[in-house]
Amino acid sequence: MDITSKPGSTKNNKTGGWRTYRPEVDKKTCIGCGTCAMVCPECAIVMKNNANGQPKPKIDYNYCKGCGLCADQCPVNAIKMKLENK
Repeated sequence: MDITSKPGSTKNNKTGGWRTYRPEVDKKTCIGCGTCAMVCPECAIVMKNNANGQPKPKIDYNYCKGCGLCADQCPVNAIKMKLENK
């Protein structure tokens, strides 16, 4: 099966099981800047408004590979990489 031949086929391949570390967001520290969503190579992070109407990251762990770019680039260190419990 050649999954690279069809644009958009990555949504059919949940790759989150590869991860060793997972990002966890401290929503109180998060300023809602969206940097994490912009740097995520898997587009596993989207910004969603919380109950107060403030944008906060929502991580789709089905696709997050745990690369840590989001945590590395967060300007307020609101994302920490935690060892995955499987």
